[in-house]
Order: sequence, then structure tokens, then C-alpha cells
Amino acid sequence: MVETTIRSDEGYVPESDEVNLADHSVRRGSLIAGLALLVMTPLAAFANFAVLDALVTPGNAAQTASAILNAEGTFRFAIASLFVVAVLDLTVAWALYVVFEPVSRGIALLMAWFRIVFAGIFMVAISQLTGVLSILTTANSVSAFSTEQHYAQALLGVNAFYDIWDAALILVGLHLVLLGYLVYRSGAVPSYKSGYVPKVLGVLLAIAGVGYVIDSFGRVLLTGYSFEVAAFTFVGEVLLIFWLFIYGRRIGLGEKAASITD
Repeated sequence: MVETTIRSDEGYVPESDEVNLADHSVRRGSLIAGLALLVMTPLAAFANFAVLDALVTPGNAAQTASAILNAEGTFRFAIASLFVVAVLDLTVAWALYVVFEPVSRGIALLMAWFRIVFAGIFMVAISQLTGVLSILTTANSVSAFSTEQHYAQALLGVNAFYDIWDAALILVGLHLVLLGYLVYRSGAVPSYKSGYVPKVLGVLLAIAGVGYVIDSFGRVLLTGYSFEVAAFTFVGEVLLIFWLFIYGRRIGLGEKAASITD
């Protein structure tokens, strides 16, 4: 692997082929991260808002079960969409690490691991929904449990999905806080001048991360917590997608690229 993080105090000047490969890696990572975020956003919105919110009636197991069974194909497609989102989360974690490794390798790695762990937990949450389908499709078969009990179990599975997902979002929040720091500091890397990262984007990303953290702790600590801070602090996440496409691809490590930390 080509060493892309070079210390200015070592007096090392990379070969042109080395620089070109590093340039290509950073720009490719930027494009991949932007594309993955762009694809996963509508998929997550479709699965969560268009399907789950429409089919699930909190506290009413029978109505929820009936709605899911009547739209089983759509429910399955929503589950598949969420699995794709989890895989794209892994892609985003790797791509953003590549983009911001020149700023600080250690912090970029920690940022990536927060999102990777979230993706793993998110897959566990999604598996609860696949269990819901299994329970509902066998509700009318010979069983020691009544149909009503099957419906109640199914609703518990849906609730488990939301509980696990909500708890895991704290990792997304920490990921965004570190990403915000990296974006904010990236302006100090001479090589990033061509791709100019406005410091305000870093601040907005950190604010978005804090919003997720507040919501996660709010649901754990407060009964009936319903205020969504993240619904008002997501601006940085949207702007990041545009920056990755428009400015990120212009980033070049230049002839005297240097890491500012580590």
C-alpha cells in the first residue's frame, strides 16, 4: 500500500508516481463515499418512513400484523433495502477513511471504526424484522401459542429493531463528531487547498453528531422521549454529500503533502 501520510519534518518528497496514486486514492474515496451516501439516503427513507412507519401501529399488535401481512412483499423489500444501507455504511466508513487519512490517520481510523461497528449492530437490528415475518407467517399454524400471542411477539420484534437501532445511533453521532473535526482541520493540510473544505462544514457535521448522541441518550434516560434533535441538525450530512462530489474530487496531495497530526 502506498504511504499517503508523509511527515513534513522528515524532508521526504514523494515520487511523481507515488503522488499520482495517492491523488487518485483520495479522489476515488471521495467519489465512492458521496455515491454511497447518495444511494443509501433514499433507501433508508423508503424503508423507515414509507414502509415501517406506515405499517407499524405502536401498541396495537393485531393491526400491525394485519398491515404487514397485507403488504408482505413491500415489507420484505424494505428489509432488503435496510441490509443494503448497512453494507453501504461499511463502504462509507472505508471511503471516508481514505479521504481523511492525510489529516490524521489515528482519528480517521477511529471515525471509520465507529461506523463499521454501527453497521454490524444495525444488521443485528434488521434481523429482528426478518424474525417478525417468520412469526407472522406461522401464526395460523398448529402451535402452543395463540394467534394473538404470535402477533404480540411480532410487535416485540419490531420494537426490538427500533430499540437496537436507536441505541446504535450513538455510534453514528460519535462518527460524525470525529468526521467534523477532520473536516475542520483538513484546511491545514496544504494538499487540500485544491479541494477546499469550508470549516463551517466541519462544525455542522459535529453538530449533527451531537444531535444523534442527544437523541440516543434521551430515549434511554427519559420515558416517552419523542423530540428528534437529529431532525434539525442533519444539514451537515446533506452538505457533505455535495462537497464529496463537487470539491472532494479536486483534492490532490501535491508535491509536499504532509499529515498535520500523528
